[in-house]
Amino acid sequence: MFQDTLLDSSIARRPALGRIQRMIALGAGALAFLVAFFSLPIVLAPAGTRALIAQSAVVGAGCMLYALMLCYVHADARRLGLQAWLWSGVTLLFNLAGFLAYLVYSAAKTGDWRRAALPMGYVMEVLLVGTLVLVPLLYIEGLPKTTLTAYFPVPPAPPPLGAARRATETRSVRRLTAKEILTTPVKIPNTIEPIVESPGPPQAVTFEGPGVPGGDLNAIRDGVLSDIFAAGASPPPPPIPATKPRQPTKIHVGGQVEAAKLIFGPKPAYPPLAIIARVQGAVRLEAVIGRDGSVEQLKVLAGHPLLVKAATDVVSRWRYQPTLLNGEPVEVETEVVVNFILGE
Repeated sequence: MFQDTLLDSSIARRPALGRIQRMIALGAGALAFLVAFFSLPIVLAPAGTRALIAQSAVVGAGCMLYALMLCYVHADARRLGLQAWLWSGVTLLFNLAGFLAYLVYSAAKTGDWRRAALPMGYVMEVLLVGTLVLVPLLYIEGLPKTTLTAYFPVPPAPPPLGAARRATETRSVRRLTAKEILTTPVKIPNTIEPIVESPGPPQAVTFEGPGVPGGDLNAIRDGVLSDIFAAGASPPPPPIPATKPRQPTKIHVGGQVEAAKLIFGPKPAYPPLAIIARVQGAVRLEAVIGRDGSVEQLKVLAGHPLLVKAATDVVSRWRYQPTLLNGEPVEVETEVVVNFILGE
């Protein structure tokens, strides 16, 4: 661009910029890069190394182009016999607008409009592309403002205790042997003995549910209880259930339960997109702190979508002092608020 339109576009077809001017512009860009690299973490929120290098490179490139533009205006105005310091001051004050004004003025003086047409086309193209990129970042009302919520279904109620039901009745099948099979006798007997069937085993009927202390094991259902208590026999005490060691459960912070002590909590990195869009605010998270003090589960309660990812990333790396209940570590549910403030 500069070689075809700015360096060799004058009447004499000689480059307007020499090696000294180019070195000055390159030095200005390098100096701006170093200044931005060490000052941006102080002015803006701390970001990663790659993001810091990218931001510093943008600042350095802009300063290099700005210095290159000033050197060109000064050298080209001196060669054409124009007021070099005047046009350099105009370009310094009005930046790109002053540079375009000089191109139009010098083209009108020399009669060569090619020196102004192509640079102005490049500038308009850059402005159009920059507008298309920046407008969606400035108007962020269209971003979704939803929060992630999880719904857990209520388990069904257990069946009522003590519901007795009749068990299945078992019947024994009688098997006939070869001796018991009726056959036609050869002689008709004088007397006929009656056939006596042996009674089968009693039907087993069982009931499920709580019984009566001191009752008969062979009693029937809904029997009379007066005989048991009339004898003066005191019912035996119910069996003592075996105590099982209580497992540590998950407790909630609040009331007499103190909040978990944070021992390692780095600050979140401000998202570059949120910095450009000037977004700030708080992100509320529900966290489950494990028995070892690490954050095991995270659930977003509220917060801007541009800030949620940075908040969850930094909170997942936090470490807490384990919470003890009766000398044993337990899991703790707590609420974490991460604040994002521009300029801090």
